[in-house]
Amino acid sequence: MLLISCDSSKDESNCENSSKTLTELIKTYEDHEGYDETEYPLGLYTKEFYAAEAEFAKQQLSSFDCIQENELTETEQISASLLKFVLQEKIDFVEYEQYLNPLLSDSGFHNNLPYEVRNITNPKEAKDYLNKLKAIPEYVDQHIALLREGLEKGISQPRVIFNGYESSYDDHIVDEAEDSFYYSPFKNLPTSIEKEQQDSIIEAAKAIVAEDVVPQFKKIKAFFEAEYLPNTRTTLGVSETPRGKEYYQNRINYYSTLNYTADEIHELGLKEVARIRAEMEAIIKGVEFKGSFKEFLSFLRTDTQFYAKSPNELLMKARDISKRVDAQLPRFFKTLPRQPYGVAAVPDAIAPKYTGGRYIPADIKGTSPGYYWVNTYNLPSRPLYVLPSLTVHEAVPGHHLQIALNAELGDSIPKFRRNLYLSAYGEGWGLYTEFLANEFGIYSTPYENFGKLTYEMWRACRLVVDTGIHAKGWTRDQVVEFMSSNTALSIHEVNTETDRYISWPGQALSYKIGELKIRELRLKSENELKEKFDIREFHEIILEQGTVTLPILERRVNTYIEANK
Repeated sequence: MLLISCDSSKDESNCENSSKTLTELIKTYEDHEGYDETEYPLGLYTKEFYAAEAEFAKQQLSSFDCIQENELTETEQISASLLKFVLQEKIDFVEYEQYLNPLLSDSGFHNNLPYEVRNITNPKEAKDYLNKLKAIPEYVDQHIALLREGLEKGISQPRVIFNGYESSYDDHIVDEAEDSFYYSPFKNLPTSIEKEQQDSIIEAAKAIVAEDVVPQFKKIKAFFEAEYLPNTRTTLGVSETPRGKEYYQNRINYYSTLNYTADEIHELGLKEVARIRAEMEAIIKGVEFKGSFKEFLSFLRTDTQFYAKSPNELLMKARDISKRVDAQLPRFFKTLPRQPYGVAAVPDAIAPKYTGGRYIPADIKGTSPGYYWVNTYNLPSRPLYVLPSLTVHEAVPGHHLQIALNAELGDSIPKFRRNLYLSAYGEGWGLYTEFLANEFGIYSTPYENFGKLTYEMWRACRLVVDTGIHAKGWTRDQVVEFMSSNTALSIHEVNTETDRYISWPGQALSYKIGELKIRELRLKSENELKEKFDIREFHEIILEQGTVTLPILERRVNTYIEANK
C-alpha cells in the first residue's frame, strides 16, 4: 500500500513529482485486491471487508495533498478527479452502511448469480465455474448476515417492492440437478473437451448443483419468507431510514455528479414533463386520433398491431433495428468499437421482475461479446413502438458503443477508467442517442416517434417521482398514477419501474440529468461554431476520454469550442 506523508501546507519539495505520485496512487488502487479471489471466487461480503476498503480509500485520498493539478496533463487531471470520485464513493458506501442492503427490486445478491452463467469452452472454464458454484453457500451466508443486521438497524428495502419476488428463488428450487439454470452450461460442452473429461465434469456438476446450489435457494426462500419480509420496513422513501435525508442528497450528488437539491430536480422534471407532453399532443393531433390523451395511451397499450406475436418476432425486430442503426454509424462517429455485440432474450430465470431491456458488457477475458438483452417475458407489456428507442439506447450508438470504446482505449487511460461506469455519463449518453436516432431516420412511423417521446417522458418522470418518493413523501399509488398518465409504458412496466425507483434511490435521476447536459453542450457547440461544427468531432470529444463526470465533460467541450472558433 502506498502511503505518502505529505501536507500541502508544507514545503512542496517534500512531495514527489505530481505526475509520478498520481501514477503510483493509480497503480496502488488498481493492484489492490482486498481479498484472495481463489479463496472467494464470488467475492467477499463482510462488514470487516467493507470497513477495510473504506480505510484504504481514506488513506489513498490523503495522498492527493501531494499532487499539484497544474503539473498534470489533461488526461492525468481527469484520472485524478475520477480516482478521487470513486474513492469517496467507497467511503460513503460504508459511512451510510449500504452494504447492509444488498437488494434491489429487480436484482440483488442472489439475482446477480445468473450473470456468472457463461458458455464453457475448455476444462479450465469448467473448473472455474464449478468453483463459483461451490462458493455459493458462503456467499449466501455472508449476505444473510448483512441483511439481518440491516433489519435490526432499519436499513432495508420496503416490503411493497417484493410482490412476485418469490420467483427469484423458487425458480431455482428443482428436483433434478439437470433442471437447474446453473447446470445449463454443462448441457452443451464443446467436442474439444475429451469424452472422459466431459463425463467427469458433468458428474461433478450434478453433485455440486444438488448439494451446494439448490439447498442454498431453499435457505434463501426460508430466510425471505420467515424472517426478512415479515420484518422489513413498511415506509417507502429512503428519507424514512436512519440518516436517510442526508443519504439521499449524497445519492443525488453521486448519480448526477452535480450539486442539485431534490427540490431543484423535482421542478426540472415537471418542466420537462410539460415540454414533452406538448410534443406528444402534437403527434396525437397529427394521426387524427379522436379521443383524449388518456384514451390514446389506452389505444397504444391494447391494440394488437403494436405487439409481437412471439418472443422470436420481438427479437427479430430488435435485431433488424440494430442492423439499420449500424449502417448509419460512420456518418456520425469517427471512431467505432472493434468489439461486436449480440441481441438475446433476458434469461427466463430473472425475466419476470426484470426491466424491458439492458446491455450486458463483454466478459473481461473477451471470450464473450457484449449483449443487448431484450425482455420477451409477458409480450403484451413489450410494445413495439418503443423498441427503436430501447435498441439505440442499449446497443448502438448507446451503451455498447460507449462501453466498448471505453474498454478499447487501452494504455491511453489507466485500467480503472477502462472499467469505470458513471450513470450520469453512461445513461445520459444512452438517452442522448435516442434523440440522436432522429437524425439516423430510425423512427419510421408517428407511433415510433411517440415511442421515442414516451421514453424521454419516462426519464423526465423519473426526476419527479424519484424525488417524490425519497424527499417529498409520495405514495406508491401516486408514482404509478403519475407514470401511467404521462407515458405509454405498459402498466406492467410502470409497476416494475416504480419498484426499481423505490429500491434504488437517486439512480433514476442520472438519465435525464446527463442527457440534458450533453444536449446543452451540443447546442452550445453548434451555436458558437456554426459552419465549423462537425458532429463526428463533437462525438469524439464526448467519447474519447471514456467515462467522466459531467463537470469534466463540460470543461472538455468548452475547450473544444475555444480551440475551433
